[in-house]
Amino acid sequence: MEQPRNAMTVDVEDYFQVSAFERHIAREDWEQLPCRVERNIDRILGLFDEYQVKATFFVLGWMAERYPQMVRGMSEAGHEVASHGYEHVRVVNQTPEAFRDDIRRTKALLEDTTGQPVRGYRAASYSIGRDNLWALDELLEAGHEYSSSIYPIHHDLYGMPEAPRFAFRHGGDEGILEVPVTTVMVGQRKLPCGGGGYFRLFPYALSRWALQQVNQQDGESAVFYFHPWEIDPDQPRQTGIGLKTRVRHYLNLSRTEARLARLLGDFRWGRMDAIFLPGSARPSLQMAQAA
Repeated sequence: MEQPRNAMTVDVEDYFQVSAFERHIAREDWEQLPCRVERNIDRILGLFDEYQVKATFFVLGWMAERYPQMVRGMSEAGHEVASHGYEHVRVVNQTPEAFRDDIRRTKALLEDTTGQPVRGYRAASYSIGRDNLWALDELLEAGHEYSSSIYPIHHDLYGMPEAPRFAFRHGGDEGILEVPVTTVMVGQRKLPCGGGGYFRLFPYALSRWALQQVNQQDGESAVFYFHPWEIDPDQPRQTGIGLKTRVRHYLNLSRTEARLARLLGDFRWGRMDAIFLPGSARPSLQMAQAA
């Protein structure tokens, strides 16, 4: 039996924009810092082309304003361009009014840049959870068709462990489709296996096994993500950061690109919209939780 296609996604932000550095790098200083995103995106596009993979790029509006040709290049190569918000502000730090302005501004900017509709959204640092599910309603009102903003795990910075593991519609059949980042069940626990720092931390064999479990045992498509700075071991190093932050950000950067190449070859991949939107009748959040 042919295995499901999985969604390959890239959160397009640079090393100085990550949430872990919020207290160390001021937003007003971003313009003065060396930006490395273009060279890293070029390498990623080349890697995807080598393995004939189409992916979804969740792009910051801040990036699209400064590097429109880079964003157009993603779209022209056949990849989906979706929204990552304007400048990586976590939703937990936004009022509904500020969030509404942010997502509408970014959606319009990306559509003007690519000439293509923006159907998807991913919150900075998966910052939609039980206390701000109103954000999903705002996304639907703004014209988004899906979100990938909930991580159904326990984490010190984010997470909604009671959320369904797989795609569901928030608020009923007419609600927005939420596609959580992938987890694997080990006993009674959900463990992360959808990329990011976990992909750099765990041995590759463990990540491959976990995704195989999702495809073969659950019969579901997985959602995997990474950042351009994760293939860039030569990025400027930040000083004055704590040990946990340093480990999370810099661990195994030199190994990530090779691991990604193996991952692209070991599984079938596609864009978020192509995998989840056609015929995507899914249970509502209330129904999924009850089940």
